[in-house]
Amino acid sequence: MQRSLKFVKHLPQFGVEPTVITVDPTQGAYPVLDHSLEADIPVGVRVIRTNTFEPFDSYKKLTGKQVPFGGFVGESKTSLIQRLFKFVRGNVFIPDARRGWNSYALRAVADLLAQGEQFDAVLTSSPPHSSQLIGLELKRRYGLRWLADMRDPWTDIYYYKELNHTPPARWLDARYERQVLEQADAVLVTSPNTKRLFLGKSPKLMADKIQVVPNGYDEADFRAPSQPPTDALLITHTGTISETYHIEQLLAACAECGRRHPDVPIRLRFVGKVSGGLQLQIEQAGLVDHTEFVPFVPHDKSVEYLLRSTVLLMAIPDVANNFGILPGKVFEYLAANKPILCVGPIGSDADTLLEECGAGHALPYDGYPAMLAQLESLVGQWRLNPNLDLPALNHVRYSRRALTARLAEMVKR
Repeated sequence: MQRSLKFVKHLPQFGVEPTVITVDPTQGAYPVLDHSLEADIPVGVRVIRTNTFEPFDSYKKLTGKQVPFGGFVGESKTSLIQRLFKFVRGNVFIPDARRGWNSYALRAVADLLAQGEQFDAVLTSSPPHSSQLIGLELKRRYGLRWLADMRDPWTDIYYYKELNHTPPARWLDARYERQVLEQADAVLVTSPNTKRLFLGKSPKLMADKIQVVPNGYDEADFRAPSQPPTDALLITHTGTISETYHIEQLLAACAECGRRHPDVPIRLRFVGKVSGGLQLQIEQAGLVDHTEFVPFVPHDKSVEYLLRSTVLLMAIPDVANNFGILPGKVFEYLAANKPILCVGPIGSDADTLLEECGAGHALPYDGYPAMLAQLESLVGQWRLNPNLDLPALNHVRYSRRALTARLAEMVKR
């Protein structure tokens, strides 16, 4: 959502007037809502909010749980009814359970065109990948120039197997994916490995059709000063995390480093959803008394937590095709100018980015010695100066404004 929001915020600066079609928040159902981000919508930008049809109210009533994140991420244990919903999600709602919005969005576009409105391009952003079927239909009906912004893989997303698709469902989903890739005028992806993944989906695809436009950070969000604590070496993670991210070796290294260097308090802070399985790992490492759990906070508060940290923790889930996983938050981590502890595959897109910007490098999931050595190095630096902030990094090219300039060029072609 932030990616689309920031595009809308900056596009008018480059001579592109966006019209936004989205879901009325009183009609849709979401794991979390952050109304503070509405302040980023420029004055004068037209936002059309429509009705939708979604099955999530039934999910909440039958399970007593909140709306799940994509693919039920972070739910380490699921009940029989939740497993049933996973099966229904994977085999009835194809490509996903947000598809009930499509008819409303198409009607909104039809109304605009009937009123004589003209548009240079349509951009559809996903996931949910059902949004791409809107672009596919608009292309077929009206011949509109269509940019498909695909922030994540589709049938290769790391939780895809958890949805228990039947062979016909997998076939149909893959067919939708291929149609979108082949018929869009341009495809935007967030990492080089995701581009390589999509290029393998059809021999009809040419490399220059798929453009890597990564996520980024908004300079306006980082105007506050950095305020790392002076009484502890504080390692902060923001966002959803579960045991599939395999940070147990890092937790063990944190515990050992604390025992070796009792004069330097090491603290952990998790801001956002933390699975029960990961909380158990923290307990088993003996770090409960050294760990703070902060539930979901608005985006501006999340940035404050970054700036009030010593070091930032990023983890890439230990799943198939994770070399192309490049979380949007990594760019905000870079903008905070903090050292970054990254647990994930060496040579991945995330590892390459951190090396390029001089902010850190990936530590393999089983790399306990390297993790302990990295932590002890940070402890040594902290003794000299508890402010470990990095010098200005090579990340300006990843500002949301600079990335939107690239999008504006694509719209104007």
